[in-house]
Amino acid sequence: MGVKVLLDTHVFLWAVAQPEKLSRESRALLEDDTTTVFVSSATAWEIATKFRLGRFPEAEVLLRDYHGSLRKLLAEELPVLSKHALKAGLLDVAHRDPFDRVLAAQALIEGLPLITKDPVFRDFEVSVIW
Repeated sequence: MGVKVLLDTHVFLWAVAQPEKLSRESRALLEDDTTTVFVSSATAWEIATKFRLGRFPEAEVLLRDYHGSLRKLLAEELPVLSKHALKAGLLDVAHRDPFDRVLAAQALIEGLPLITKDPVFRDFEVSVIW
């Protein structure tokens, strides 16, 4: 039985459009048929918001066919539930990014390691793979 993982937004983009940017371990997990890959619905919100604001222009590839990108990775969408939102709001970490807070809460509640290059998630005590 394989591992279950949650992807940070930049990892989702890189896995779809620039897999060479992924670490060797991350790429191996994503290429392993026994790995269950989750992408948060908050990732869709983050991509759309940051693209609209001009802060994430490279995400256009995901916006063109978001659900096709999920299928390409054989990824399952992880919805943001009220238990995730409540946990995100109550996390006692001085980090204001709501997208990071939701991903951290989902990883903690669902017991999923987060594939990310972003060191901020260690402050949330999330299990990180890179």
